[in-house]
Amino acid sequence: MLVLKMNTTARYVCLVVAVIIGLHTILSFTHEDYGRVTSLSHIAAQLPWSGTTPGMEPVPDEYYVSPEPSSTAGNSTARQSATLLMLARNSDVENAVRSVRELEDKFNKKFNYPWTFLNEEEFSDEFKQRVSNVVSGPVSFGLIPHDHWFQPDSIDEAKATAAREKMQKDNIIYGGSVSYRNMCRFNSGVRAIVLIAVPHIPILQQFFYRHALLQQYKWYWRVEPDVHFHCDIDFDPFKYMEDNNKVYGFTITMYEYFATIPTLWDTVMKFARENPQYVSPNNAMGYISDNGGQSYNLCHFWSNFEIASMEFWRGEAYSKFFETLDATGGFYYERWGDAPVHSLGVALFADKNQIHFFDDIGYEHNPYTHCPRGAGKWEKGKCACNPDRSFDYDGYSCMKQWERIW
Repeated sequence: MLVLKMNTTARYVCLVVAVIIGLHTILSFTHEDYGRVTSLSHIAAQLPWSGTTPGMEPVPDEYYVSPEPSSTAGNSTARQSATLLMLARNSDVENAVRSVRELEDKFNKKFNYPWTFLNEEEFSDEFKQRVSNVVSGPVSFGLIPHDHWFQPDSIDEAKATAAREKMQKDNIIYGGSVSYRNMCRFNSGVRAIVLIAVPHIPILQQFFYRHALLQQYKWYWRVEPDVHFHCDIDFDPFKYMEDNNKVYGFTITMYEYFATIPTLWDTVMKFARENPQYVSPNNAMGYISDNGGQSYNLCHFWSNFEIASMEFWRGEAYSKFFETLDATGGFYYERWGDAPVHSLGVALFADKNQIHFFDDIGYEHNPYTHCPRGAGKWEKGKCACNPDRSFDYDGYSCMKQWERIW
């Protein structure tokens, strides 16, 4: 029998180590912030990403341009079929102009992409003038047709009202808002309707990617009033996505409120079972479910920032998917958001390699901020945000679910 003899110093060292490990274990279980900061995933996040993962690779240098503003043909001829898109009301003018100006200063004065603004009512002259004064490229202002924005007549108003009242009583954000639901439905999709007078001719309602002003474009970058961009964006994300067969780009991923979507997952899975031809063999199920699809883990891409292909939304799979969801009335009987609807659609019907995390873009929508963390990205973008306060590995973030599928 081998007996190890330790001197006094060695015994004290072992005792100290045992105490430290014990304290670490206790703090990890009793203090969420401590556990998150000291977790292996958080520590790994501080290390440079390898850049080989399809959904997280850095944008190569070849997509970067001179940081000097340019309105010459050098940048304009390289533009993709894309627009910067904002839904706003006239009352949003202050915050809208601020967001537009920030993205112009950080990105668009180098690329001169057109802007498209949509509103449920006619834009005021003040809104048009103030926005036009700060944009570098063409700008269009459009009206969302009444029938395409407001709650459809097929909805049981008594049932919808009861649902709103319950959510409002439960203090669910936007729980009592009809206009918020209208916006989520409009942002989520397109549905075919049939005119009684001409029963064999389908008419496509003008949800956002079917809107007349957007028909000419393949790509859009969604921008909301009162968002912020913290880094110089000296590369063209549209060209990067076009060249690399991407369909959806995001900066922040998080959990949804279950109380707003209690039947959404079952509805989605029913559609997937009945339409297996639309489900990608290399989908991102591991991101949206922790148990192979038995239940939804509530993870979604925060859609107030998204750079995406409208051709994907216009395609047969997503159009059929949205039509099925819309027919249930869940946008009004519950409070289905366009973020989980878009996320579930792209996670199931696109190849996971077609979804991209833009770590390179510093972005804020109060109260959350994504700040570039990959090797050299913060310095390269001359970022003003604090990477240590990036939302990526917050306890409410789903970044770990995104990372695990690679």
